[in-house]
Amino acid sequence: MTMHEVLTLASVIEKETGSGGERPEISAVFHNRLKKHIPLQSDPTVIYGLPAFDGNLHKKDLSSPSPYNTYRVQGLPPGPIANPGIQAIRAALYPSDSRSLYFVSRNDGTHQFSATLIEHNKAVEKYQKRPFRRGTHSQTSIVPGEGTQAHKEGVS
Repeated sequence: MTMHEVLTLASVIEKETGSGGERPEISAVFHNRLKKHIPLQSDPTVIYGLPAFDGNLHKKDLSSPSPYNTYRVQGLPPGPIANPGIQAIRAALYPSDSRSLYFVSRNDGTHQFSATLIEHNKAVEKYQKRPFRRGTHSQTSIVPGEGTQAHKEGVS
């Protein structure tokens, strides 16, 4: 990776988690997705490219035409979306040894990691969909419609 690519990836890692211990695992997910030519599907990249963000990420936002929208654009965004810290830069350079391709917020500042789409969909149900049905709210609200393919396959 070039220095620009490392800093771009590190910036996405930085925005995905405040939990330093998770950064190498999040990095591994992105490295694994890049190697398999799977879109990164990172919510912070979508948010960065929105002209106005109301605090909730909506299904329609996932199809916004921004070059930073990694649900639509293959590979890394064109540049950093934040100023990454040293932990995120290290994680971008040295991802954990993991087969994970997906992660979803547990709504407590940490994430559930999954190697398969089936595992990921179960985690999305547990951590994202059920809390909404109970009336609790996540830190970053994803408001998908039923059958939202992009969200179900993404790294929520």
